[in-house]
Amino acid sequence: MPTDRLQRPVLVLNASFEPINICAARRALVLVLKGVAAAEEECLHAVHSARAAMRMPSVIRLLEYRRIPHQTRALSRKNILMRDRYTCQYCHRTLPSAELTLDHVIPRSRAGESAWENLVACCHSCNNRKGGRTPEDAGMKLARPPRPFSLHTSRHLMRMLGRSDAQWRKYLFY
Repeated sequence: MPTDRLQRPVLVLNASFEPINICAARRALVLVLKGVAAAEEECLHAVHSARAAMRMPSVIRLLEYRRIPHQTRALSRKNILMRDRYTCQYCHRTLPSAELTLDHVIPRSRAGESAWENLVACCHSCNNRKGGRTPEDAGMKLARPPRPFSLHTSRHLMRMLGRSDAQWRKYLFY
């Protein structure tokens, strides 16, 4: 089986059917096989062993309710790009991950921190144009001010990913 199928996003629901996360199909299979979760929706692809075949889950539900504390996300390149929807915050072009960098809105040379509120997705040409200046100094305008990852951001990402998977829609409260 191609490994990209094992990386497909799977919606994770709490026992109450509340969407709480997205994980890779490989992780979802492990949770189902361990008896921690049940597949609520399946896709056409299957994984095969010597004796059995199991359809890949698209949506899983935890069998026991898990209290989810106030959600925070690790500050990482991937999470900044996801928050900004893989879109340069200066020229508004949506690009593949490899064609984007992270920009410090207030440059590090001016004591700008590496924090959710100071990092944005940025294409190489905009990053070069801005250089070590603030957006105002460079005559550039941000699409939206950078914010920390929040429960709202997380739900929004689930809805965005769910647009490509019709099986997710009934769980995402459109």
